[in-house]
Amino acid sequence: MALIEIVREVRLTPAESWRRLTAWDQHGRFVPLTRITVTPTGFDAFTGIGRLGFHDPMEIVRWDDESFCRLEKRGRVVTGWAELQVEPIPSGSRVTWREDIHVRGTPRLADGLTRASSRALFSRVIDGLLA
Repeated sequence: MALIEIVREVRLTPAESWRRLTAWDQHGRFVPLTRITVTPTGFDAFTGIGRLGFHDPMEIVRWDDESFCRLEKRGRVVTGWAELQVEPIPSGSRVTWREDIHVRGTPRLADGLTRASSRALFSRVIDGLLA
């Protein structure tokens, strides 16, 4: 597993940061070759071209309005969890994205690469959503 934490302080209100962060259908705008489909219990991220690719279904297992949510990754390829948190600060809000991610079939030796690529990808998502 590759545990990452990304923190951003932004000049948005906590409510606006939360609204943007949890606009699941918008996440795909910042992840190459990925389409997001919202489901009744969360969302599914399909990464690929045409029918060639993989699904990354995520289920919301905890939701504290405008402050915290936990997602469980339920896919065949990608497993783990993500936690999104928004806290008020004097200048706006602090957004924290924690994720523990594993790509099935990869050795633990590859966790450093998974961690680095995940940090870069999710930083892009957060920065894009909060811009």
